[in-house]
Amino acid sequence: MPHKNPTLGDIIARRVGRRDLLTGLLATSAVAAIAPSAFGASAKGSPEGSRFSFEEIAHGVDETHHVAQGYRSDILLRWGDPIVAGAPEFDPAAQSAAAQARQFGYNNDYVGYAPIDATRGLLCVNHEYTAPEIMFPGVKQRQRAKETNFAAMTKELAEIEMAAHGCSVVEIEKGADGRWSWVRDSRYNRRITALATEIRVGGPAAGHPRLRTSADPAGTNIIGTINNCAGGMTPWGTFLTGEENFNYYFRGKLPEGHLEAANHKRYGVPGSGYNWADYHGRFDLATEPNEPNRFGWVVEIDPSDPAAAPVKRTALGRFKHEGAETALAKDGRVVVYSGDDERFDYVYKFVSEGRFNPSERAANRDLLDRGTLYVARFDPDGSGEWLPIVHGAGKLTAANGFRDQADVLIETRRAADLLGATRMDRPEDIEPNPVTGKVYIALTNNERRPEKTERPDQPGPDPANPRAKNEWGHVVELTNPDGDHAATRFSWDMLVRCGDPNRPEVHALWNKATSANGWFACPDNMAIDHQGRLWVGTDQGSAWSKTSGTADGVWAVETEGPLRGTGWMFFRAPVGAEICGCLFLPGDTAMTIAVQHPGIDGVKQWAPFGRESTFDDPATRWPDFKPGMPPRPSVVMITRQDGGKIG
Repeated sequence: MPHKNPTLGDIIARRVGRRDLLTGLLATSAVAAIAPSAFGASAKGSPEGSRFSFEEIAHGVDETHHVAQGYRSDILLRWGDPIVAGAPEFDPAAQSAAAQARQFGYNNDYVGYAPIDATRGLLCVNHEYTAPEIMFPGVKQRQRAKETNFAAMTKELAEIEMAAHGCSVVEIEKGADGRWSWVRDSRYNRRITALATEIRVGGPAAGHPRLRTSADPAGTNIIGTINNCAGGMTPWGTFLTGEENFNYYFRGKLPEGHLEAANHKRYGVPGSGYNWADYHGRFDLATEPNEPNRFGWVVEIDPSDPAAAPVKRTALGRFKHEGAETALAKDGRVVVYSGDDERFDYVYKFVSEGRFNPSERAANRDLLDRGTLYVARFDPDGSGEWLPIVHGAGKLTAANGFRDQADVLIETRRAADLLGATRMDRPEDIEPNPVTGKVYIALTNNERRPEKTERPDQPGPDPANPRAKNEWGHVVELTNPDGDHAATRFSWDMLVRCGDPNRPEVHALWNKATSANGWFACPDNMAIDHQGRLWVGTDQGSAWSKTSGTADGVWAVETEGPLRGTGWMFFRAPVGAEICGCLFLPGDTAMTIAVQHPGIDGVKQWAPFGRESTFDDPATRWPDFKPGMPPRPSVVMITRQDGGKIG
């Protein structure tokens, strides 16, 4: 378990207060006295002085998606689209692993973009997980619930799932009418899957004994990548994809007294969410106890070279990666920010040893294999420190079980525990702003925070930050000294504390200019457009009916000036879906939004449906709305009807 380090909740409790009132951010306890009707009326458009200009949409829930007036929302890519040459058209009644390995994968999450020219580029998409109860007829299984039932699963269905995981690279192009489409049979189109793609291991853990298996005695070649959630693009145009909840895929028991027992427990292995171990022994702990150590990394993919093997960059640490966004330090070193998406876990950054070479792309090929990984400590006075995760430093020694740097990186979580890092409320996306130099951290929620401290490693709230059972999350802003991302000190502040500002018990924190539709819960994916403006996508999971009562969506959020901390609702997802993959193409005239697992989360609480979805009986058939066609995770392309910039 994590050590007894102070949580971000403890620290925010000591900081949020007078400063926020002075800058226009109002806690609900102050609203009644200062602005009793501030959150009552819906704002038609952005108020005077805003950097955004659109008419926001309303909270709500229904079968389809909605976008602000004056915008087009085209379905760009859907699960099953035949992206690789020779792939068959998608037929939900006749699926196969061979077909899925050439079709667009399931549950599109992060979206990145590598431009080719002004009208063409390569879209890089993660495929996080699969939902067989929606994908296949006759399967009743909730992988994220405890009542797992694999009775209807077969080897073929499991291998379709494996082929639907991983990543897609797809060429897209802009037409004369301003609309974007994907290019069929492009030489760049590619699938990376959990079923068959060979991935090289780079960095300090390459070849380490704890990564060796019977199929890979050298510990340098891994089949597949799983639970690919958020990611990032490097300055040299490669795609970074983070492996998140890899523990779900493992079953079985370790041999008695095995040395990996404590390590696996810290990462929640086995998670037993899939039955792949029934057909592929590498996912059975009794057969391959080292296999979990081969996942939980950041993988680098070159979208411009379909023949290039992906590489797991072990120098960036092993944990449940959310995000791998990059920035350049003042001296040209590359910095990669990432969160560990677990309650009471940590925020990290990696600083490369070498410097980015803008004139020779090949010189950057292995830049992420050498450098220093850091974990963040947030101090009560608004400052913070990046603590180096380096073998031999502090408690990271052989006396504590770390024989070398590879051991430290394989057990990154335990190393961070020992260093005294600050435990957070589910760190998700971390976005450096290339215009202002500030860094934004989405902390989705932590409903496990108790009312009072019963366990030292899970303390309760205090009066200044009453976020027990924090179901709503918040966004933290980091400021680097002199804008240098390689600095080992930083200052931090609160941007918004999410949830309904009309409910005093929530203790939300929004600018008083925020309308009845401008607040949200559970920030998850974020994007910074080329003007330096922040956009936030949400993921409330199955709890949306009590955290906000509205479907997930995308909000524009002010980060500067008197409107700092104000939100405006721009896009709304169909029922049961979460928002991922917010990305602005060059020029800000097009924006992608990845809509994941439509018709799944919390649909039983949606009164018009009132039951769990299945393949034959889904809560929505978005986006096709055709009989017999299940809901399909899809990437939506947003453009303005007049061709102008988004927002």
